[in-house]
Amino acid sequence: MTLPDPQRQPALVVLAHLRWNFVLQRPQHLMTRAARDRAVYYVEEPIFGPGPDRLQTERSAQGVLVCTPHIEIGHSPAESQARTARVLRGALDADQVREYDLWVYTPMEYPVAALLRPRLTVYDCMDELANFRGAPPELRAREDVLFDRADVVFTGGQRLYEAKRGRHPNVHAAPSSVDTAHFAAARTTDTDAPAQAHLPRPRLGFYGVIDERLDTTLIGELARRHPEWQVVIVGPVVKIDPATLPQAPNLHFLGQQSYADLPSFLSHWDVALLPFALNEATEFISPTKTPEYLAAGVPVVSTGIRDVTVPYGEQGLVRMADGADAFTAACEAALAEAGTPAAADRQARADAFLSRLSWERTWSDMQRELDAARAARARQQAAARHTTTHSTEVPHV
Repeated sequence: MTLPDPQRQPALVVLAHLRWNFVLQRPQHLMTRAARDRAVYYVEEPIFGPGPDRLQTERSAQGVLVCTPHIEIGHSPAESQARTARVLRGALDADQVREYDLWVYTPMEYPVAALLRPRLTVYDCMDELANFRGAPPELRAREDVLFDRADVVFTGGQRLYEAKRGRHPNVHAAPSSVDTAHFAAARTTDTDAPAQAHLPRPRLGFYGVIDERLDTTLIGELARRHPEWQVVIVGPVVKIDPATLPQAPNLHFLGQQSYADLPSFLSHWDVALLPFALNEATEFISPTKTPEYLAAGVPVVSTGIRDVTVPYGEQGLVRMADGADAFTAACEAALAEAGTPAAADRQARADAFLSRLSWERTWSDMQRELDAARAARARQQAAARHTTTHSTEVPHV
């Protein structure tokens, strides 16, 4: 591996639970920005197989070094994580990385973090992972020790910030942001995504991971009540059986699509949907797609997710509705409003709101907190050295 040169910041080592080439989400947005100023090692969860242990690396188009540990199968979880730490330390040593910050996305990787010696430790708590289906029972305990270790904690939304702020003295809300220019292209392109080009209008769409957080019953009911609507669902199905998904002639599951192609889907949707279930797994989510939908110029209908209600619902930028009756009515209202002065006013207010958001600004704010934490750590170390020096002086007699 070869580090970019020169580096204005120490390297950043990221312990992640999401594959870099999975659905593009918060980690990819942030680490792409981080890589403009520093070397970023994005460490995925290990792949287990025959030995020997090794670290597979690939440079992304954005300059992030994606690292996939290949760890010999058959060892205990503790030993496997120790082996992961060893191959990672070996790679850092080979690249002569003497100083780095550690950025942790999942508490489950704390045993790896504990074997590293970073300048700073950051916990970016993007979701309440312990509430997800199949979450390991030890996740909450590991989060406790990660809070003890971290210098800075970020949360992926306001609701999550409210839940975490009492557990650490340096917690900051960093809600989902948006690449406005990327999604605003949906307003001007005539290109329709080939996967949906054959479908008539109106189209109501959703993109994202399809798992226990999505209210599939609501989606099925929407399609049933309006057979003339085409309900388009874009994204991979994970942790749930695809056979349990609702079926209808006007309900279309199109699988995972590239981030680059999302504007061409949005440009030919009449309503964008946030049909999340209201359950344990969604209590703390802050959907990145909310500002993305608005940047694309598509009216949005959402169930009552807290971080959508505040601020988007309260400001009248997104229609909020729970239950099949209300959700269907909200979609009908959005379709009826198209092309009216009310729709233009709603979009103008959305654009004004989005003008204050960008992933660049989010990353800049985060970097400022890292700089402040580093300065605080330096002051603490200087004070400790001063105390040690004075405590070892021999008193005059």
